[in-house]
Amino acid sequence: MTGFCVDVFNAVVDALPYALNHEFMPFVSSDGKTPAGSYDDLVLNLSNGGYNAIVGDITILANRSDKVTFTLPYTRLVVSLIVRKKDERKSTWIFLKPLETELWITTGAFFVYTGFVIWVIEHRVNAEFRGRTHKQVGMVLWYSFSTLVYAHREKVTSNLSRFVVIVWVLVVLVLTSSYTASLTSTLMVPQLRPRYTDINEIKRLGESVGYQEGSFVRNLLKDLGFNDRQLKNYSTFEEYDKALELGSQNGGVSAIMDELPYIRLFLAKYCDNYTMTRSTYKTAGFGFAFPQGSPLIHDVSKAVLQVTEKQLMNITNRWFTEPNCDPQTGAKAYPDGLGLDSFKGVFLITASSTTAALLIFIFMFLYQNRETLLSKDLSVSQKIAVIAKTFDVFKDDDVSRKSNPEAPTVEEVNNISNSPAVSVFHQEAGMFSHDDGFTTTEPQTPLHDTIHVVDLTITN
Repeated sequence: MTGFCVDVFNAVVDALPYALNHEFMPFVSSDGKTPAGSYDDLVLNLSNGGYNAIVGDITILANRSDKVTFTLPYTRLVVSLIVRKKDERKSTWIFLKPLETELWITTGAFFVYTGFVIWVIEHRVNAEFRGRTHKQVGMVLWYSFSTLVYAHREKVTSNLSRFVVIVWVLVVLVLTSSYTASLTSTLMVPQLRPRYTDINEIKRLGESVGYQEGSFVRNLLKDLGFNDRQLKNYSTFEEYDKALELGSQNGGVSAIMDELPYIRLFLAKYCDNYTMTRSTYKTAGFGFAFPQGSPLIHDVSKAVLQVTEKQLMNITNRWFTEPNCDPQTGAKAYPDGLGLDSFKGVFLITASSTTAALLIFIFMFLYQNRETLLSKDLSVSQKIAVIAKTFDVFKDDDVSRKSNPEAPTVEEVNNISNSPAVSVFHQEAGMFSHDDGFTTTEPQTPLHDTIHVVDLTITN
């Protein structure tokens, strides 16, 4: 009889200070092939005197310790899941995978913030950043997002805006280059990820889970909330493979829960299609079982410590090999998308420069309108209203007013044109002839362009 547990026990016997004669007897039914019961049945058989000891993959559990005595564990174990892999390249939303959600949200927020700052700076001096409200909102979004493909056609006139745009284009260059490289890697190299990463996800979906026949894992799954209908037992790795390939919808299972040594053996053969999830459940490990009160417990436990310190690694490597997967077809590592931590530096630079430009603009604007702010004749609300109206005035119109304050506005010109006095002048102008200066009673007499009765000059 051979096996990992048998080799460990033989090494322990050799480490004892005395010779221990022993004979291995398989725990099988009369046909000599199928087990005679579960692991709990084997423990019960030992407690009833059917055997002198148990040498095998017996996990140390509290309920079993009530019937037999275990030696110190010779291997620490974890229980985990075996699930099928899925190729991320076939996902509909594969283009979103290169960046994590936090980075997508932060990038979008900075697009809006940068566009808003440029609009604030350019609104008073650039006609392309003026117009109706919906046009200006569209400009805020369009201008910053168009920098992704360098398609922005609107020219900025302020040096502050140019400074903001230069820094932002640098950030966009870093982001687009990183995104392109990550997406290329995702599409070219197989991104094989587990279909499920948590046992609770499978339970929530009401899907089935498999386990090794006779294993304590069944009780663990029931403690986790699975019912009998969702649990299926299997005896061989071939059955594992077939059940996982079918899936819960076709009479199979979505995952297999088992102990790490068995998982490693399974993946050594089927690692191209399956993987082990990261979530694990720890157990006390494997140990040798003896009847309660056995005088061998102390000596065997001491020998187990010696073997685990010196020989266990060699025995483990002899029986458990690492999965030998082709990295191009069964990648064992699946990198996550680019996260926000990788770009905190560039976002800090653009946030600092953009905010600095905005604060400089606000300071200059308020300084230019300091008379309004310092006025004692206006209330706070009136000052805010005046400042807001001043900000919305196109600067060219404002400069023209200041250079010629006596010049009438367009409204004033319209009022003058419609006044009675001007109408009288026009009527009187129609009563004179260019040749003799006398009136005429002919209604069809034309009004010549060379007659100037009123010389009204409007200076813009």
